[in-house]
Amino acid sequence: MQLEDYIKAGKIAAEVREMVRKKNWIGKTVYEICEEVEGEIVKRGAKCAFPVNTSINEIAAHYTAEPNDPITIKDSDLVKIDLGAQINGYIADTAVTVCYDPQYDGLVQTAEDALSNAMSMIKAGVKASDIGRTIEATIKQMGFKPIANLSGHSLEQYTIHAGRSIPNIWSIGGFSLSENTAYACEPFVTTENGGGFVRNGKIKNIFALNSRKKTKDEQADKLLDFIWERFNMLPFALRWITKEWDEKKARESLEYLIKKKAVQAYPILIEINEQRVAQAEHTFIPNENGVTVTTL
Repeated sequence: MQLEDYIKAGKIAAEVREMVRKKNWIGKTVYEICEEVEGEIVKRGAKCAFPVNTSINEIAAHYTAEPNDPITIKDSDLVKIDLGAQINGYIADTAVTVCYDPQYDGLVQTAEDALSNAMSMIKAGVKASDIGRTIEATIKQMGFKPIANLSGHSLEQYTIHAGRSIPNIWSIGGFSLSENTAYACEPFVTTENGGGFVRNGKIKNIFALNSRKKTKDEQADKLLDFIWERFNMLPFALRWITKEWDEKKARESLEYLIKKKAVQAYPILIEINEQRVAQAEHTFIPNENGVTVTTL
């Protein structure tokens, strides 16, 4: 495991997250936010591990800006900004919820507290189900609900979801944390009127390569090679492609690659009762004495 690269990526991701936390985004478009945040990651010497997510209100996750996306942040919005930095494919994944409406301060703070309580109990050998128990208890104590079908995940080189889940609720069984393996922990919190689950929305604007198998369509295969060279197996956004490709052609080729199952499209995730959702996230690496939180 490349501890050095994980730590470097974590430091960059944490710096950018704190910039995001302090800045006033009201009146900015989601396109401007994504471009600025991604630019800050690159400026510091990392690459983006995935497109910055700007998921507003009841959208819990997986919304990134379309090319020139006009959606604008209002003073009543609760925005989850989830960002990732990578060095040589070793990933730091972190998130913050920004909100300018005081009535949601408790929701935002509870996500942070649940994350902090989870981090304080981590070392190699701790059961993922016990982390979920701690997150759930923290959230419920404050009168809110965890999102049961969203979870953290293990990380590997060029792989954002590497097969293991860190739950946000207590669950039976599960695995124990391995030493020197990277994981992301990300509590999602909704209001007491929330259903505590998410469903897939219609919008899909985050993509990832499934396969490098050629499709016999020249234009699509060119795009396939471009995606592999630029992003490897990590998620990407259409606006990353349109910096070098004509948007209409890029959309057509991307649709074709999705149809051929060479590319996967990820839907946005919406709270089932359309209640607001807050999120906080760190990347961490357990060891026998405790934990290295790379994104602190």
